[in-house]
Amino acid sequence: MSEDTVVVWDEALLAYDMGDHPLDPVRVELTVALAGELGVLGRPGVRLVRPEPADDALLTRVHDPRYLDAVRVAPRDPLFAGFGLGTSDNPVFDGMHESSALVAGATVAAAEAVWRGEARRAVNVAGGLHHAMPARAAGFCVYNDPAVAIARLLDLGAQRIAYVDVDVHHGDGVQAVFWDDPRVLTVSLHETPLALFPGTGFPDETGGPEAQGTAVNVPLPPGVDDAGWLRAFHAVVPSVLRAFRPQLLVTQCGADGHRLDPLADLHLSVDGQRATYLALRALADELCEGRWVATGGGGYALVEVVPRAWTHLLAVATGDPIDPATLTPPGWRALAAARRPGREVPLRMTDDADPAFAPWQPTGEPSSVDRAIAATRKAVFPLLGLDPHDPRD
Repeated sequence: MSEDTVVVWDEALLAYDMGDHPLDPVRVELTVALAGELGVLGRPGVRLVRPEPADDALLTRVHDPRYLDAVRVAPRDPLFAGFGLGTSDNPVFDGMHESSALVAGATVAAAEAVWRGEARRAVNVAGGLHHAMPARAAGFCVYNDPAVAIARLLDLGAQRIAYVDVDVHHGDGVQAVFWDDPRVLTVSLHETPLALFPGTGFPDETGGPEAQGTAVNVPLPPGVDDAGWLRAFHAVVPSVLRAFRPQLLVTQCGADGHRLDPLADLHLSVDGQRATYLALRALADELCEGRWVATGGGGYALVEVVPRAWTHLLAVATGDPIDPATLTPPGWRALAAARRPGREVPLRMTDDADPAFAPWQPTGEPSSVDRAIAATRKAVFPLLGLDPHDPRD
């Protein structure tokens, strides 16, 4: 297996653009610019790969052919309605099929490179459209690129794929696609569905009758900070991954859990997100011989958060993590200010937060985070042969 890291990138990925909409491709543009100026994309062993659009044979591994037809037709029909298209969340836009298929193709290219041994890790920061359903657009997502990539891995012979979603929103689309497939473990940490879209992702969602224990959900209360988030992550994710023994790890790394994100209510810092990426890399190294495919996802603090978070992700995937005290380059700051005037452009790669946390213990007076952890462990750990009350599991 090559020790290289593949970064799948083409400016054409910025065409996934819904116009005046929270999902603004400038966040991806600024991520790639920041990573480039900090030298991340020029590191030894980093290969930039241009994607090809996913064809219908790939897309229909997940999506209904009638839905693909609708995505193609909708931009040409001003009266089109249906399939979740034409809503405020998912407005119709020119080139919708082509740009969505390119995002999916980029994540498939990342997955193929890792599975075939051409790279140890691969990243598509433009991907992570995890809400799209087989026959319905949802949550800013048209085609579900992580699900399409996982389906491709299964077709290539993979038997155990773990998907970990650290977006603030539940990874509902990927969970739905593989709900009854014992070859795919889906794990999602997110803000409670009682407070946030899509309203799913409760602890008792544990998989279909043929795949019990392969859906793991950790819904967290609003206001959770780095310490609570990392406590929950480490109380659940390593244990379920070790029990499942994946051959490859796919992660959706939405940055919308940050305290500055306008669409959610968690209070993470860029430093806590960086710590999460380091933990994911360590698990891939421990369990999958390093095989890790990472995507972007949500994140609507377009200048203030997302470019720094995903540049940290790219650095973790390509080698040494960036020192949080690193200054953002003046050229990048000028670009960010020009692209989105009026936004606060960060000066450093840190929020000056300490991402320390106390490991979970089943004793003492439980906090709201501890109760959330306990609910998930109680619901799913026995299905995986784990003891929900033993912190060693």
